[in-house]
Amino acid sequence: MADKIFLDTNVALDHLADRQPFAEYAHRLFALAETGGLIIFVSALSFSNLYYIVRKLKGHSEALALLRKLKRLVNVSAVRASEIQQGLDSSFSDFEDAIQYFSAKTETGIMAIVTRNKDDFAHSEIPVFSPDEYLGMREKTGRAGSGAKQS
Repeated sequence: MADKIFLDTNVALDHLADRQPFAEYAHRLFALAETGGLIIFVSALSFSNLYYIVRKLKGHSEALALLRKLKRLVNVSAVRASEIQQGLDSSFSDFEDAIQYFSAKTETGIMAIVTRNKDDFAHSEIPVFSPDEYLGMREKTGRAGSGAKQS
């Protein structure tokens, strides 16, 4: 059975914008998702944040094309009033990360949050890994899978 992970916006952005030196690990995560070796969840909030940034880098049409590709590879977690309220009431230092976290908590079976900002998830009850840590853990447990770059 494939792992279910929740991906923070920064890792998805590394993949979509090919941000170096971080893109290699993000590409490997998405390659695993493409081959069925990994189930990735992102919050609905990530799509608007990603559009805003990628549009500035690549323009409107390419940003939408990249988000369409992303949508085919991920499951989207809803952001409802309850996640907003939990974020407002939480002790997270970053409100956007609080929303991400409470969105992840609504999904059954999430085994990890994968982010490059681990400190922002210090209060997480879900294990938090950087992309390279998560991939290293998979390798140690024999679930390495594909590592090819995909867009």
